[in-house]
Amino acid sequence: MPGYTLAPSILSADFANLQAALGLINRSAADWVHCDVMDGHFVPNLTFGMPVLRALRPHTPKPLDVHLMIEAPERYIDAFADAGADILTVHYEVSPHLHRTLAAIRARGMRPGISLNPSTPVEVLTDILPAADLVLIMSVNPGFGGQQFIEQTYSKLRRLRALADALNPGLVIEVDGGVTLANAGALLAAGATALVAGNAIFGTPDPVATIGQFKAIGPE
Repeated sequence: MPGYTLAPSILSADFANLQAALGLINRSAADWVHCDVMDGHFVPNLTFGMPVLRALRPHTPKPLDVHLMIEAPERYIDAFADAGADILTVHYEVSPHLHRTLAAIRARGMRPGISLNPSTPVEVLTDILPAADLVLIMSVNPGFGGQQFIEQTYSKLRRLRALADALNPGLVIEVDGGVTLANAGALLAAGATALVAGNAIFGTPDPVATIGQFKAIGPE
């Protein structure tokens, strides 16, 4: 089985039955559960926060990969740690004291991640990359599921892979937005080591089988 991480995004699951979505992920070959937290300020959408995450935590043994698309994420590090997050990713664009924020995330026992919007170049991470466990490249503009994939992502991944090889070889490079069975291999070939998929999984008749198809893909 290819050695990359697959994180189904519950943003695309049935919000009226998230426990069932977790059960589906538990039965599958997926590695993590991706949770998108949005505040209606940094991005034009609202999803869920700590109470929902806390309710989800007992229903899966798999790591909760929590992506904060919110302003002032440093205010909520303790709350998300207490709610059960395993990986906590914050946006470069709203984190002026990023080194301090990543250190605080790690101090609470979580793996710290940095996310970049499509228009933010990877080169801004040169001085902070060694402090992160993960970088999440947004391949759509954050805020909504089901958007069209931005083709410039491939070039961005290759540049980040080169930067990581020099500064942090163990870095997890994650991609979120418009990931499908058709482009997964190319994303892995460009340097991704983790993929987030939402509609491409939960929008299919048999999500468990689709997850199996994703996990069978290797770099093209």
